[in-house]
Amino acid sequence: MLIRDLPLPATLKSYCESNGIHELYPPQAACIEKGMLDGTNLLVAIPTASGKTLIAEMAMHRHIAKGGKCLYIVPLKALASEKFEEFRKKDVRVGISTGDFDRRDEFLGKNDIIVVTSEKLDSLTRNNAPWLPEITLLVVDEVHLIDDPGRGATLEMVITKMRRKIPHLQVIALSATIGNPRSLAGWLDAELVTSEWRPVDLRQGVYCDGVIHFRTGDRPVKDISRYEDLNLCVDTIEEGGQCLVFVSSRRNAEAFAKRAAQKLKLESPALKAYAEQLKKIAGPESESTLAECVAWGSAFHHAGLRREERAVVEEGFRKGEIKSISSTPTLAAGLNLPARRVIIRDYLRFAAGEGMVPIPAREYHQMAGRAGRPRLDPYGEAVLIAKDATQVEELFEAYIESDAEDVSSRSADEAVLGTHILSLVASGFANSREELNGFMDRTFYVHQHPRSRTLPRAVDRALKFLASAKMTVEIGDRITAAEYGHIVSKLYINPRGAEAIVAGMQARDEYSDTGLLIAVCCTPDMIKPYVKNADLPLLEKFLKKHKKELWPRDDPDPDEEEEYYRGVKAAMILSDWQNEMSDTMIAERYGVGAGDVYAMVDGVNWLLHATVQLARIFKPAFYPSVRECEICVKNGIKRELLPLIRLRGVGRVRARRLFDRGITDPDAIRRAGRAEVTQILGKAVADQIFLQLEGGPRPDRQAAPVPAGGEPAGPKKAAHESPSVKAPQQTLFSFGKEHTGED
Repeated sequence: MLIRDLPLPATLKSYCESNGIHELYPPQAACIEKGMLDGTNLLVAIPTASGKTLIAEMAMHRHIAKGGKCLYIVPLKALASEKFEEFRKKDVRVGISTGDFDRRDEFLGKNDIIVVTSEKLDSLTRNNAPWLPEITLLVVDEVHLIDDPGRGATLEMVITKMRRKIPHLQVIALSATIGNPRSLAGWLDAELVTSEWRPVDLRQGVYCDGVIHFRTGDRPVKDISRYEDLNLCVDTIEEGGQCLVFVSSRRNAEAFAKRAAQKLKLESPALKAYAEQLKKIAGPESESTLAECVAWGSAFHHAGLRREERAVVEEGFRKGEIKSISSTPTLAAGLNLPARRVIIRDYLRFAAGEGMVPIPAREYHQMAGRAGRPRLDPYGEAVLIAKDATQVEELFEAYIESDAEDVSSRSADEAVLGTHILSLVASGFANSREELNGFMDRTFYVHQHPRSRTLPRAVDRALKFLASAKMTVEIGDRITAAEYGHIVSKLYINPRGAEAIVAGMQARDEYSDTGLLIAVCCTPDMIKPYVKNADLPLLEKFLKKHKKELWPRDDPDPDEEEEYYRGVKAAMILSDWQNEMSDTMIAERYGVGAGDVYAMVDGVNWLLHATVQLARIFKPAFYPSVRECEICVKNGIKRELLPLIRLRGVGRVRARRLFDRGITDPDAIRRAGRAEVTQILGKAVADQIFLQLEGGPRPDRQAAPVPAGGEPAGPKKAAHESPSVKAPQQTLFSFGKEHTGED
């Protein structure tokens, strides 16, 4: 089926032709034959690299040509940014939004395609974004994540909401790994398109004793070291390919990258440039293991890295300069980084309370699907490593020849159900038990379990909690949201977490930042680090020191003590950040990555923002202090820098430089004069500051945090930004304020 013969806009046809795409892949042609361009719902379950993105783009451009508007849901902020950049090359207006959960983002409605995470779309429905009824096409990427314990319920709820809100909405769901696609297609009223076709042949095998065993024959691998994974990796690189190595932990990923770098010892101007970039990001105070590895052609990739570091690694790999990446499985969850050979070294993973357990077959297929670069590799290889000969057949059966597991609904999980029940009531989707039950009847859970009483009972318990917390009011059969409930829903925080914060504030007479941080970090919404045995003495010492500052909490459940200690550890990390300790020092002190520090700051920023709004209503005496704490944590500063941090161009590093020279506020800057400020901060920054002080532009904003090395952590305004095409907001610390040129 030729692109030129399809009823698509000329701009998309021209783009495809100019990029060498003249004919559709068989799965893409099957979507056309199933009626995709005529509005038919589709569930497309086909292998990675089989052209799912072009399927979505053909449908979206068809809708845009007819005056429609398209919403594209992705699971990851990084993937949202990737899709945003990809879609905006095709001469359409593209918007992206992944943060600011209490904003309606009216500006997004000016775009033809809007890329969002499921959480962002959930918040847009709660805040009744006015352009949502204009959506004519909903694309759900990685729809199998409806099975994810943490985020699956949100994805299921937003799909259900959108289908109810817009009766004639077309839905296209995309995935590579679904064990029960017919069940999911049935729920979506969708035609099913499945295929095993791939543009690059995938060979799957098991390595043991120097040989890769394929069903079609064996392939020997030269022994160059005592490490089997390294032998496999170097074997691929020597024949001109690249390699992805999936391991079970960050430590293992870094260890392999170091071994690979020492064996490869590749040298090139590009690798040297990437290494210099990484050293600059890490800052002068720390050694960059990643930079040292990249300088020799190897890298590691995991969530503990800074966002900027991951971006450098991804660019270097896509351009073929970096030959090997060792990673935790997060890399396989959507980012477009294929390689000639994928090595799945670790197929056991630690699970709390269970020890080491096998990874799901679905996860194996997700990783194996990264093998084979279209138009670059003649084939792709996915290789498991067996510990001995007896495991070879076991691994074939458990992974290579096993279908992905079925996806199941997570919407009956009471840990997350309450927040969705409240949002349905507060946003007007359901104002009675009958309407609430009617909505729930349209969920995937009820489609899978039509006679189960589990979900109705869970809904009843959630309603009882919301009523007892005075977030909802039930009179007869009618349910409405109280002001408290409306606020909690729009702030996009878990009702149980909100109630814990409010109860804690009301029980305290005196305010302290430490008490606030511990209370907020112990809520269900907070990202929490793991606690190691070595952390316990430090945690207990911290709690003892701040005993009088702690907010009261319910009688602790012994089963929840680990979660509490995780919250306390997060609070300690954030307290150090607020006291201007560098991300590198924090990472070393607590055994976490700089990326983890940023993620915790990002997560608590939102919770502190919500706490400010709750304090305004329920504890006005605490409001000014909570507001100041929010700004201090967001920027990583002590309170003494607050007057300086409000100036555009002044972040935590520059503010500290000024303060330590006795320049403590804007009036002191005026008294010091332009010459002295120029000597401290440089001419360009000084000119910008004095322009504000002399009555020039001075937007009301809060500076974004700054990582070690003095580079801004927040997003800079992109050259391509316009009123209808915003710069990506998926980056950490992006809360609706522009950030340009800070330290």
